[in-house]
Amino acid sequence: MLKGIDPALNAELLYALMLMGHGDQLVLCDINHPAQTIAKQTTYGRLIDVSGCGLTRAAEAILTLFPLDTFVDAPVKRMQVVGDPEGQVPIFAAMQAVVDRSEGRAVLIEPLERFAFYEAAKKSFAIVRTSDPGPYGCFIFSKGVC
Repeated sequence: MLKGIDPALNAELLYALMLMGHGDQLVLCDINHPAQTIAKQTTYGRLIDVSGCGLTRAAEAILTLFPLDTFVDAPVKRMQVVGDPEGQVPIFAAMQAVVDRSEGRAVLIEPLERFAFYEAAKKSFAIVRTSDPGPYGCFIFSKGVC
C-alpha cells in the first residue's frame, strides 16, 4: 500500500498511466466490451483488468492522477446507444458527474457510434476493463498535462 494512491489503482494500471503522454487515450470499459480482442491492437498491447471495481469507482481513482486534455473540445468520448443515438442510460449521467467533479468544471463527453468507438479504442494507448455489468459503459479519456 502506498500513501495517497487510491487502492483501486493496481500496479499494472499505475504503470500504464505513467507511460502515457499528452494526447494518449485510455479506454475504460464494462465487462461486455470486446476488450481483450481490441487491447491487442493498442499501444500497450494487452488488457488491464481492475476486477471487482465498477466504472465510476475506477474513473474516480484514475482521475485522481490522470489530467484530462484541455486542448481538445471533448476529452472524453462514450459509446452511443445502438439504434438510438440520442438515447441515455444511467451510466452516462453518472460518468458525467464523476468527470465534472474531478476537473472542477463541465467537461464535454462526445458520443460515438458503436463501431466508430471500437475503431477509436484500437488507436488508444490502453484498455482498462472493469467488472461493471453495463450496458454502454464504454469511455475514452484523453490525457492532458498537469
